[in-house]
Parts: sequence; C-alpha cells; structure tokens
Amino acid sequence: MKDTFNRESFKEKLDAQSSFPSLYMFKFIVPNGKEEEVGKLLPNNKMELKQSSKGKYVSVTIKAMMSSSDVILDIYEKASKIEGVIAL
Repeated sequence: MKDTFNRESFKEKLDAQSSFPSLYMFKFIVPNGKEEEVGKLLPNNKMELKQSSKGKYVSVTIKAMMSSSDVILDIYEKASKIEGVIAL
C-alpha cells in the first residue's frame, strides 16, 4: 500500500457508506507465492484467487464480516507489511 494512506479520511468514508457489522470485500494483488500471507489476515473466510496472464501476480479477493471501520483499517495496515502487496 502507498505510504500516503490517510487513515482518518478512509475511516470517515467507510463510516459514511456502511453500517456495521457489514460484509466487506477486500481485494489485493500480490506477487505469486504471497497469497497465503494475505489469507492469514482473514483466516476463517473464503479466499478467491485469480492468476495474472503471465502468472507473476495473483489477485486475492476475500469477503468478510467486519464489526467496524477500525477493524477494516487494521487489516489494510497489516496487509501493507506484506512485500509487494497492492490493495485495491
């Protein structure tokens, strides 16, 4: 994730658009082989994977019930520590 991530702004948008608890869809692009690291962030949820055309990257989609915008933000912050991850 970019270092310019503005937690407060994103939190305001999440709170304005959702009422919690709510089903939230996380989407990430990671280098091939890193998808399990993303899966460990939300271990009890179904993870959908899609390989890039050249097999270098994997698109990861996970839908999870979230209790608050703060929990969502915590997941994104943990994901940002995974090398090569791009959050969509």
